Amino acid sequence: MKVNEVCTRNVRTCTPETRLSEAGWSMWEGDCGILPVLDGAGKLLGVLTDRDLCLSVSTKSRPAAEIAVREAFSGNVLTCGTQDEVRDALRIMRQAGVRRLPVVDRQGTLEGILSLDDVALASQADRQAKPTDVTFEDLALAMKSMCARRSAAKPPADPSGLGAVAGTPNRRRP
Repeated sequence: MKVNEVCTRNVRTCTPETRLSEAGWSMWEGDCGILPVLDGAGKLLGVLTDRDLCLSVSTKSRPAAEIAVREAFSGNVLTCGTQDEVRDALRIMRQAGVRRLPVVDRQGTLEGILSLDDVALASQADRQAKPTDVTFEDLALAMKSMCARRSAAKPPADPSGLGAVAGTPNRRRP
């Protein structure tokens, strides 16, 4: 099964200049937890997740309307292609501990998003699956690795003593 058979094509996006308040609203309206960050030519620069947004707002002593996406998004992003096998994309998700992969063409232009939801809806029972199908077991193994406890990183010290950390560097899972 190829990524283009199951990925979501109608994807909301943002730019590095988009404000986090606008990005959050876009996620709310689109019922999604990720926004690909694109440059003016439509090339993928990175992704902003709902987690990135929340952690950035909670650690920067400024309102979301004053924080640009460029301060919060991850530029170190893994991708897959439309003609990749879904099992290969799922393996990348499992190894990296991510629930979504941007789908790009050979030039890096966004084509869609492959999420665990997409994979779950396309998966088949092991006994009914063709060799190219993604099975419930494939999905369960990916979920198991993503749900595993990670070592908790200690938050940086609060230099202001106000309970918020201004200028905290982004911490990203690959």
